[in-house]
Amino acid sequence: MARPLRIEYPGAVYHVTARGNEKRDVFRDDSDREVFLSTLQRVNNRYNWICHTYCLMGNHYHLLIETPDGNLSIGMRYLNGVYTQLFNKRYGRTGHLLQGRYKAVLIQKDEHLLEVCRYVVLNPVRAGMVGRVEDWIWSSYLATAGWEPPHSCLTTDVVLGQFGGEKMKAEKEYRQFVREGVGKESIWSGVKGQTVFGEDGFIDSLMDHFNKHKEIVEIPRSQRYANRPALQEIFAGTMAANKSGRDGMIVEAVEKYGYRQIEVARHLGLHYSTVSNLLRGKSQSPR
Repeated sequence: MARPLRIEYPGAVYHVTARGNEKRDVFRDDSDREVFLSTLQRVNNRYNWICHTYCLMGNHYHLLIETPDGNLSIGMRYLNGVYTQLFNKRYGRTGHLLQGRYKAVLIQKDEHLLEVCRYVVLNPVRAGMVGRVEDWIWSSYLATAGWEPPHSCLTTDVVLGQFGGEKMKAEKEYRQFVREGVGKESIWSGVKGQTVFGEDGFIDSLMDHFNKHKEIVEIPRSQRYANRPALQEIFAGTMAANKSGRDGMIVEAVEKYGYRQIEVARHLGLHYSTVSNLLRGKSQSPR
């Protein structure tokens, strides 16, 4: 299976999740969660990370991490590796604790930071584990809301700074913002290429990084063309109504935007061979 592309650069912000192997618990009790947060603090110190938000569930965790030095991968190896060692030692077990690779979605900081922070701390409510966000003590909500001191792994200044410079007022507005998110639909419908959550301009700014990796087979096709228009957009308008216009758009969809021939054929209600012959004829025509 293709492995997700890791986009790393100084100042990048990520929503990171990792799940237990075979969906088993990675936190059996509160002591495990304390060990995890302490390990995260070690990563922060060692790799200059900033943790803006966290939520520790039963068989998985959520983090919102900023990497001033652009070093997510090496930090995650340390975090998951050290925690696994400590967990295995405590319970006398061996082998993998976490399921495969962690998942990391690159976040456009200014526009989407708060949305992701809210999503993270509301996980226990969505899962039906508690009725109110403040009833789950193993997230960063209580500290950011001003109801308890923050864990040493957590930085609340950036999140609260989005609500103004006066701390108590910012904490109150943060609490209201989180409450307003209860019952809202998932924020992840806007994720592009499985790994980027942001506006088109932000994604366009990353295209040089994607383009440098276009020939690497392991990177999923959807990520290599993260900001391409949908087929509905490509074939909208009057040009698609006539054959010559449609044929030109077919070529553009495949060669410029990386759609598979079978995807284009299905969208247009054509036989695959029609699209294939069109592209073959174009490649064989004299230039």
